[in-house]
Amino acid sequence: MRKMLLAALSRVLQGPAAAARPGAVSEVSRVVVASRNYADFTSEATFDIKKCDLHRLEEGPPVTAVLTREEGLHYYRTMQTIRRMELKSDQLYKQKIIRGFCHLYDGQEACCVGLEAAIKPTDHLITAYRAHGYAYTRGTSVREILAELTGRKGGCAKGKGGSMHMYAQNFYGGNGIVGAQVPLGAGIALACKYFGKDEICLTLYGDGAANQGQIFETYNMAALWKLPCIFICENNRYGMGTSVERAAASTDYYKRGDYIPGIRVDGMDILCVREATKFAAEHCRSGKGPMLMELQTYRYHGHSMSDPGISYRTREEIQEVRSKSDPITLLKDRMVNNSLSSVEELKEIDVEVRKEIEEAAQFATTDPEPPLEELGNHIYKNEPPFEVRGPSQWIKYKSVG
Repeated sequence: MRKMLLAALSRVLQGPAAAARPGAVSEVSRVVVASRNYADFTSEATFDIKKCDLHRLEEGPPVTAVLTREEGLHYYRTMQTIRRMELKSDQLYKQKIIRGFCHLYDGQEACCVGLEAAIKPTDHLITAYRAHGYAYTRGTSVREILAELTGRKGGCAKGKGGSMHMYAQNFYGGNGIVGAQVPLGAGIALACKYFGKDEICLTLYGDGAANQGQIFETYNMAALWKLPCIFICENNRYGMGTSVERAAASTDYYKRGDYIPGIRVDGMDILCVREATKFAAEHCRSGKGPMLMELQTYRYHGHSMSDPGISYRTREEIQEVRSKSDPITLLKDRMVNNSLSSVEELKEIDVEVRKEIEEAAQFATTDPEPPLEELGNHIYKNEPPFEVRGPSQWIKYKSVG
């Protein structure tokens, strides 16, 4: 097989006017990548990962992680897709095609991808309003996400939810009220336990919501009832424009559960997130009750699109995180340096991702908006149609589930 591939490479290099043909270089790259697929790439590699800080635990997640080539390529493509999707959202917002609230997730990709890699599709997840990445990892297509952002009929919530209210199978949003999704997540976990299912619920919130009273009430109930719930604080160091040091007397968010075991995780390393989530999921599934995870991460954009993100932090700080801790770069370097992939192969993935994003954006800007007569739909599920009053008593809409 290798001889055949090398012969193909030779034909490409020696063919007439090879250098003049536009596709010659990419064709060479594909042959080189194909050659390495069979000859040089290793199937898996083991990496040292940062030890987690522990609370009320004698042992924590492992400090090494095995990454297979297939897993690495999947993680890379997924994180790169989310990154490019968010950058496209930024562009569409600045063109005033996306309106209203819009909170971008670039920089935090290792969190959503690492969490998803450690749980089952039948498990449940609920988060706050920075939800685009989770909508994607839970199975929503880029087309549906971007179309939802532009308010089109083909969006995942049929154009009615926008940035903060996206839903998918076993994904409950996208919630706009700060901290309000945490009690809902405990309720989902209660349902898992009540119905005797081997399922857990990942309940996410940010450091800005961590001081909410309803979160501590939820901790108490979850501990009392031993609910299979992982409470996850995505600590990106700023709640809106306020640093964690100015907002919280204690920034050890993983200890906030007091009587609930907790771990603090490097949220910029997908392998750290994956292994920690596997550890926490096993704890919950075994009937030991909830666990608290703090993911130390960072967002590159401001809090929302109305926030330039540089009035409370410096450009140098953002650039330092990008250069030293970027989750995609970290995974890329690991894969290339350990012969799990090549720079050429990953570049090909980048090209494919960009094409997918552009096609999705084209759909999101040309798909029709939902018709006005559908305004009252989807209030209840599996209910007979009923009338909903409009802006005045003379205007009525029919609601269909």
